[in-house]
Amino acid sequence: MTTAPVTDEPPAARTATRLTRSGRSRRVPLWLLLPGMLWLLVFFAAPLVYQASTSLQTGSLEEGFRVTWHFATYADALEQYYPQFLRSVGYATAATVLCLVLGYPLAYLIALRAGRWRNLLMVLVIAPFFTSFLIRTLAWKTILSDGGYVVSALRSLHVLGLTDALGITEGHRVLATPLAVVCGLTYNFLPFMILPLYTSLERIDGRVLEAAGDLYARPLTTFRKVTLPLSMPGVVAGTLLTFIPAAGDYINAELLGSADQKMIGNVIQSEFLRVLDYPTAAALSFILMAAILALVTVYLRKAGTEEVTG
Repeated sequence: MTTAPVTDEPPAARTATRLTRSGRSRRVPLWLLLPGMLWLLVFFAAPLVYQASTSLQTGSLEEGFRVTWHFATYADALEQYYPQFLRSVGYATAATVLCLVLGYPLAYLIALRAGRWRNLLMVLVIAPFFTSFLIRTLAWKTILSDGGYVVSALRSLHVLGLTDALGITEGHRVLATPLAVVCGLTYNFLPFMILPLYTSLERIDGRVLEAAGDLYARPLTTFRKVTLPLSMPGVVAGTLLTFIPAAGDYINAELLGSADQKMIGNVIQSEFLRVLDYPTAAALSFILMAAILALVTVYLRKAGTEEVTG
């Protein structure tokens, strides 16, 4: 039988010691958060404030810019460039849907059917990241060129006549058309869809799927009633990770499209680096950020935020 150690410390002192230790333990998470908060403050909050200030300036590069609280810049920018905003949302939505259609079966195969080939297939999915984004896009410019195998095959199948009628290609060619831009976006952002889907599908307990089969559920019913609902966190995360960067992309439209396929990212890049109209460029950046934030908020409300956290 053991006895508690005897201490001469008065009760008030012991209480103060416990409170001190409790206060220190509560401060530990704050100290751990400090580096991340400083990073966000320096590299996100400060540039955001600077951009907000820039969007409310007037002047010219020769005369200099000064803050005049000119909010009309936002209205003027939106009125002038709303077609590019709508085009960006349309292209990003199309690419996101294609990524989901292509990525879900592949993620399903890797997570639930690949077996010992799983690691190899995951390496193949991630392998494009080892190549520059710019080089990958330039490769698609060669693939979709007028004399390439893709266009020749589509012409042989008489598909380009249909796509011309739908307005996604033009003049029986793919390059410098909406189809080329969407193809580039889909290829470049497909891994962002596959990885969350794989993670979500890989977490599904195989015994749940076996139980559905034991209850005489057909494979399609099992997928619709069990697999798909359990993988929804990956679907929501993948669509967000694909849509958000695709909406602000400008490389694919610049290299694979023409002047008629310019996205809002191309306009912002031109206003910043060519026209040197910094207030308009900053205003367009804020409008794009607000539009994406609004769309994502609506999407999460419809999908349910619990799907993201699982």
